[in-house]
Formats: sequence, C-alpha cells, structure tokens
Amino acid sequence: MSQKDRAIAIVKRLREQGYESYLAGGCVRDFLLNKTPQDYDIATNARPEEIQRIFPYTIPVGAQFGVLLVVIDGHPFEVATFRFDGPYLDGRRPSHVRYGTLREDIARRDFTINGMIYDPIDNRIIDLVDGKKDLERRCIRAIGNPSQRFEEDRLRMVRAIRFAASLNFKIESATFEAIKQSAARVTQISWERIGEEITRVLIEGGARQGFELLDQSGLLKILLPEIDAMKGTEQSPDHHPEGDVFNHTLLTLRHLDAPTETLAYGCLLHDVGKPVCIRKDAHRITFYGHTDRGAEMAEEILKRLKRGRAVWERVAYLVKNHLRHTQAPKMRLSTLKRFLREDGIDELLELARIDALSSSGDLQYYEFCKVRMSEMQEVEIRPEPLLRGRDLIEMGYVPGPIFTDILRRVEDAQLGGELTSRQEAIEWVNRNYQHRGNG
Repeated sequence: MSQKDRAIAIVKRLREQGYESYLAGGCVRDFLLNKTPQDYDIATNARPEEIQRIFPYTIPVGAQFGVLLVVIDGHPFEVATFRFDGPYLDGRRPSHVRYGTLREDIARRDFTINGMIYDPIDNRIIDLVDGKKDLERRCIRAIGNPSQRFEEDRLRMVRAIRFAASLNFKIESATFEAIKQSAARVTQISWERIGEEITRVLIEGGARQGFELLDQSGLLKILLPEIDAMKGTEQSPDHHPEGDVFNHTLLTLRHLDAPTETLAYGCLLHDVGKPVCIRKDAHRITFYGHTDRGAEMAEEILKRLKRGRAVWERVAYLVKNHLRHTQAPKMRLSTLKRFLREDGIDELLELARIDALSSSGDLQYYEFCKVRMSEMQEVEIRPEPLLRGRDLIEMGYVPGPIFTDILRRVEDAQLGGELTSRQEAIEWVNRNYQHRGNG
C-alpha cells in the first residue's frame, strides 16, 4: 500500500464514522504540480479523543492544538482537527485555540497554494482562497492579511522564500512588502526552526534565488550577517571576473543540484572568511588566512543555526581545505594518497569544481585529483599496514609517542613505494630508530 493509499484509508475511515475528512496542505499543492508529496496531512472535524477512539495507534504530538499522528503500517500521518486560532503572542503559537469549521481552518493557514483541500472520495478540490489560480500564476501569496500571517508565525517569512525558490515562483507584492516590514522580528522565534528553513532553502532547489530573496527582503542581514558582509568585498579580476565575494557565492549556489546539506553549506560558507581577511595594496588584493578563519566562522554560524555536530564539523573541514587541491600536483606521492583518501574528499572535490566554475573556470587541479583517484586502486590508497604497534613491541620498542612517529613514517614510505614488505619495514625501522625507544 502506498503512502497516498494509507492517507486515503484514514480519510475513508473517518468518513465511515460520520466525520468530515480531507487531505490538506502541501500534498494537495504537490498533486496539482504533478509532484510526489513528501507527506500527507489530513484535516477533519473529528476531535482528538474521537480520532484516538477510531484508530488503535495514535501519538498526541500536539493534542492541545488538535493534532495527532495516526500510525498506519508503521507510517505516521498528521491528522488535525479543524480549528480557529486565538491571538499569537510569541510569534509562533496561538495563545489558545478552539475547534472550528473547515473555512476557519483554511483561513488560519499560511499561503494560498497550501490552503487547498482535496476530497479523495469525490475526487474534488475545495479551494476557498484561489490557491489553484496562484499555482497557475506561479505566485506565493499569504492567505488574508500578510502582516497578520507573519505576526502569527514569523518563520512564515522564510518559508515564503523557500517555496518561491524551490518552486521557481514569484512572491506576490503585498506579501513581499509585509516580509520586508516584519523582517527585523524574525529572530524572535527559535534558531532551530530558522536553521531548518535555511537548510531547506539550500537543498530543495533554487538556492541562488532563495538567497537573493533573503537579501532583497532584509532577512539575510539579520539571519546571516556574515553572508551580507560579502557584498562589496572585492576580488582580483584575474581570478574572479564574476565580481565580489557575494556574487561569487551566489554563483556557487546556482550550481547546486540536489546537494547534501554539508556540500550546500560548504558552498555558502567557503569564502565567509574573506571579508575579515581582505588586504589591499596598490598592486593586489589578498585574503591570507581566510580558509582557517572561515572554518571557525562556519562552525560558529552552524552552531547558531542549531545544525548537528556532524554537519558543522564536515563543513568546517570543507571551508578550511577548499583550496588544498591546488597543491595536489606538487604533493609527494604519500601525501597525495593521504589527501585523496580523506573522509569527505568527494564533497571537497565537488566544492572545488563548483568554486572553479563560479570564478575563472579553471578545472585543472580538480581534474588532476579526479584522474589520480581513478588511476589508484583502493589498496594503493589504503594498503594493509606493513607494521603495527604489536610488531614494534616484539622488536623491543617501548610503547609511547615514538610509536606514532615510526608507524606514520613507515606508512609514508609504503605509500610512496619505498617499502613493499614487512621485512623491509622492520629493517628500515631498525636502521632509523636503533638507538631510540628500545627497552
């Protein structure tokens, strides 16, 4: 049974019990755009206790707001009771709710394209807000008074931009004007919610358009002042004919195609250190140290956005190392092999490719690395060690910091082709360390 079939089964079951029930929100929008919905939400006039009576397995994720998860075959579906929201006092949640009608429930939603209802039993769209017309016009428009919608939940300002970017739609003028007027209050909601929306702007498609809209709306300066600071940061026209750091960064976002979160943030933040490291004289512009400083800043930004440790550690690695590939042709063979086997190398090289395409277009260093990776077998890059710590102990060496030095130098010689057997490695160690570390 598909997810759609499971959702329709919930609707049917509620109807059989005498309640109104429909598919609602984003899944209806996606149907009309011929897209596969990511999830299916159900709206009904059944109250939470009645939903719990009808379905054997439910989870009360927001019962005070009339929201339950109904679990079918191990798959959760959000089922929400029609409601009318009282005043929003914190820019996120209503101070109180009461159960309402379908019309009242639609009126409290965010955008017209998300305000349509689908009746799968009679196969009809219920559209009280001209959502279908806005889909045809490719327009993001708030339901009712846009300023009121954004005061109710300030995250909707960023959501409007995400929808416009991922769908390649325009934001209706009154809605966009309301975003600009309300932008300064966006940080009154949690950074975790903001971080989730920023991430979706980056990975769901149209990232460049999304960040242009964040800039035009005034949200960028508030949410990501470090990116806003890139504007007007000049670069050498020889290497960056595209212009300043901000324009270069927007160009990298244009090249993203269903990226991982870490690659997307790597593109966004790879030059974040340049505005604070710029040095200019009569002859040139330099950014010495911008990779190290940028890695520190990327970590700070991603912690602010409440992204997980694995994300900010990987992104910091990408930012810190995004120019290392330019040294690859000069590396010793052992150093090159270590570089090409690093955890994250595939994303690092993809960032290097995008970075080059967004500036001079010079892919020679990227292509060098890719060719060498294709030429080397896994066993060449990650060979079985010729010696381990226990071998050194058997040779009479006392465990300690010297073990790390010995084993690394042996591996370097192995990776460089200078040592090919265990016996050669033993002889090499005895020659080079015969008076050091012996018991």
